[in-house]
Amino acid sequence: MRIVRFLANNRQSFGVLVNESEVLDLPLSAYKLSGSSGRWETLSLNWLSDSDTLRFLQAGDEALKAAAEIVDYFRSDPQDSAFEGGLLRLGELKLLAPVARPGSMICLGLNYADHAAEQGLAPPEKPLLFAKLSTSVIGPDDAIVLPKVSEQVDYEVELAVVIGKRAKFVSESEAYDYVAGYTICNDVSARDLQFSDGQWMRGKSCDTFAPLGPYLVTKDDVPDPHALRISLTLNGETMQDSTTGQMIFKVPYIVSYISQAITLEPGDIISTGTPPGVGVFRKPPVFLKPGDKIEATVERIGTLRNHVVAV
Repeated sequence: MRIVRFLANNRQSFGVLVNESEVLDLPLSAYKLSGSSGRWETLSLNWLSDSDTLRFLQAGDEALKAAAEIVDYFRSDPQDSAFEGGLLRLGELKLLAPVARPGSMICLGLNYADHAAEQGLAPPEKPLLFAKLSTSVIGPDDAIVLPKVSEQVDYEVELAVVIGKRAKFVSESEAYDYVAGYTICNDVSARDLQFSDGQWMRGKSCDTFAPLGPYLVTKDDVPDPHALRISLTLNGETMQDSTTGQMIFKVPYIVSYISQAITLEPGDIISTGTPPGVGVFRKPPVFLKPGDKIEATVERIGTLRNHVVAV
């Protein structure tokens, strides 16, 4: 399933993309179905929230199963009155970040072999972790705002893991059980701040520096997260183009590694690193400027589009 958060008629909600152009509003459809007789009389609504996906993710498999049943029923009987007003045109919606405010947003540096090679560095022996603040999260088509304190803002397309249930001391073999799905993160970075501060938090966490989206794609629709093409264009020019097969540390290992020290909660984001082609290592370097248009694409996930403005 491709799950989307959206704004429609001044109301936030979330739903499932049922085809390439239409979204089924899940809360609205579930509320209506729960009031009908027959198979839906026992439908639990504990996992529903009108405006956010967090409660949905916290409910885990129960919510995912209910959502899948609702979508399957819609496809078998789209004329059911329960779906009246709940089928929305994708092009008429304002898409929002799939998770509004992740409790934790943990990122990996230098996790692509080809990205390490472009810097002339040996692959790290263990994951290099850092955090982005959730206040930096924005959604599809939102503006990346260049802060006055930086003159070297860069792009980084990344596959992001969305955690589906509380994970502590998780083994590598069971790690996928704790993954809800995947989305795209553009790990926007102020390189001058990142390299001068001695640590990365400020340079990675400026407001608007964590575009997420366009969808949360459930893990059943991504059989192998390490066999996906990943790319980014800047004003139509391809800047990054690789495959997630270049990851040094794979998703199960990353989830397990983090969980040995840090408790992961539903809705947390793990951004798994970027391939080569970032602006700072180009000759000459390429940094973002007002008016730039960025498209970050991961196979099976979609394309995350954002534009750049001055503060």
